[in-house]
Amino acid sequence: MTIHLRPIQPEDNQQIAAIIRATLEEFKANHPGTVYYDTTTDQLSDVFTFQASRYWIAMEGNQMLGGGGIFPTEGLPGDTCELVKLYLLPAARGKGIGKLLMEQCHAEAKALGFQKIYLETMPELTNAIPLYEKQGYTYLEGSLGNSGHFGCEVHMIKLL
Repeated sequence: MTIHLRPIQPEDNQQIAAIIRATLEEFKANHPGTVYYDTTTDQLSDVFTFQASRYWIAMEGNQMLGGGGIFPTEGLPGDTCELVKLYLLPAARGKGIGKLLMEQCHAEAKALGFQKIYLETMPELTNAIPLYEKQGYTYLEGSLGNSGHFGCEVHMIKLL
């Protein structure tokens, strides 16, 4: 399996939004205060034109497997960005693709001058949390920044 990561394009919006929402439904995490109800989920290519933001789509041949990115979320310290919208199709999980996306995000965040990377998630996303732990994320007692995702109860951070 050859996986390649590429920047998001406008024609990816509908498919990546469907992957994100299907994943949240699968884990019964499709509740208010999450990206499930965030209208920007449908226009991610527009969101990631913001300075110091990046979003990559994981592809195998012509098949989209998922994606993930970084964003300088409002209210975060200047040396911190957020790992955002990292979701994969069920068939793509457990194959190192999430790790590959995270490594790309970490490298790009560091190249952009960030020293820390923050994330918000939900306890229902039981596949994701161990991956974050293995990648060196540690738990915070509360949220940082103003993501607007009040439905995310797990907050983690990593030094780059």
